[in-house]
Amino acid sequence: MAPSSDKTLRLVFPQWQGGNNPPYYFGSKLLEWLAPEPTGPVEEVPVPHPTDEPLPIEDGVVARNALLGQLRHARKLIDKHQPDRLVVLGGDCLVDLAPFAYLNERYDGDLAVLWVDAHPDIMTPREFQLAHAMVLGNLLGHGDADFVRTVARPIKPQNVLYVGVNNPTEWEAATLQQLGLGNVTPLELAEHGSRPVLDWFNSTGASRLAIHFDLDVLDPSLFRALLFAKPSIPANTFDGTAQGKLAMDEVVQLLGDVAAVADVVGLGIAEHLPWDALALKNMLAKLPLIGTPARA
Repeated sequence: MAPSSDKTLRLVFPQWQGGNNPPYYFGSKLLEWLAPEPTGPVEEVPVPHPTDEPLPIEDGVVARNALLGQLRHARKLIDKHQPDRLVVLGGDCLVDLAPFAYLNERYDGDLAVLWVDAHPDIMTPREFQLAHAMVLGNLLGHGDADFVRTVARPIKPQNVLYVGVNNPTEWEAATLQQLGLGNVTPLELAEHGSRPVLDWFNSTGASRLAIHFDLDVLDPSLFRALLFAKPSIPANTFDGTAQGKLAMDEVVQLLGDVAAVADVVGLGIAEHLPWDALALKNMLAKLPLIGTPARA
């Protein structure tokens, strides 16, 4: 529990260009509405509302310049408040780059990072064009130079643990091993509960913890506001792509157990895609009196 004297900044960051998926914008805004009332200042990173215009590929990264501009703006808002703790409501996974980089500087490297995600997020432009899949690599000091440059103090690999990564690609598996990054799989979490995560945190020697919670770690058959549960797509669309296998109760239990032994100073929630709410929003915009229906 944060001491009452601590300042917790809530950062609303509806970034969607990192995943090139416009509904992330609405997902972030809906997260803001759903979240409990803030206890400290709130800032929103200005992100252009999605349009139908295709995003440019700039030096191997989709919307590179827009993303770097948003990262710089996010850091300015954080530095304005100099918070002790940060809550980030995204948006795609890249939203945690500036906040977690700040926290590692703020606490002089005394920071462990729990990455609750179905994917490692350590890609580079050589493997992938979407920057939201590069964010943890950037925080470790790896990957594209422009994004790495925003991280003044890289996070130590031994201070990072994944929970939920499954079915990594051959390149991802080799890179995880090369970087020395640990992972608690969904099966291990089911068999051993929170103990492997608590043991890891104790082994880091860190006292503070930042948690990245990508909602796609959840099982799409149990929670539908996810990329992999998008309606009206062919059943084989995401064949070969890792999908979440955890239930909400498992994640809540884990994070509660960790918070009992760690000083949680960061929580980022990303990749919310509320398909039904978005469909309802779009429908309402087309109805008589309340919306602007197309004329015959």
